[in-house]
Amino acid sequence: MSHDTLFRQGLSTHLPAHCRERLQKTCIGIAGAGGLGSNVACHLVRSGIGSLVVADCDRVAPSNLNRQFYFEDQVGRPKVEALKENLLRIDPALDIKTHFIRLGPENMKVIFQDCERVVEALDDATAKALLVQTLAPEKKLIVAASGIGGYGDPEGIRVSTFGKNILVVGDGRTPSETEIPPMSPRVGIAAAMQADLILKHLIGTLTSKEISP
Repeated sequence: MSHDTLFRQGLSTHLPAHCRERLQKTCIGIAGAGGLGSNVACHLVRSGIGSLVVADCDRVAPSNLNRQFYFEDQVGRPKVEALKENLLRIDPALDIKTHFIRLGPENMKVIFQDCERVVEALDDATAKALLVQTLAPEKKLIVAASGIGGYGDPEGIRVSTFGKNILVVGDGRTPSETEIPPMSPRVGIAAAMQADLILKHLIGTLTSKEISP
């Protein structure tokens, strides 16, 4: 398959060659393929990231369709399998490795060993903390999220920095639960911010002179 896909040809309209090359050669890990992970993956692929490693143990459920990058005919399938299918429709040349597995201390380092940066997109607070504790000593950039439930107050979603290599997106206080349902706008905002932080870390902030005409 040619790597010069129509998508990548189109991307050349927006990004200079050195940025496209940097993004296409970078491998990003995504821990979790739910509301955050599936949308982060979509944003990263549309931005030119050429390689992903995605791990998740869940299957697509009807309750996911209000905010996750899946469709009705994919209900019941492993999320990583369905997500791979959807992402390849954006960029057929994407290099994506998927792991239909529950992440734990025994496999996190191995699964994400080739990734320069890792997005934490897990639902469980204990799993979130474990991922950060396990991978932070590896000196990888970790972009996590905390507090994205409900709707309204978009300006409350912010970026907090912990140490040299941990960034956390969210308001830090509003979990997704029965009384505070996860809704597409706030989940989408947080996912877009996570993806944007990855891009900024990789290629910095482009000036108008650097963007191809």
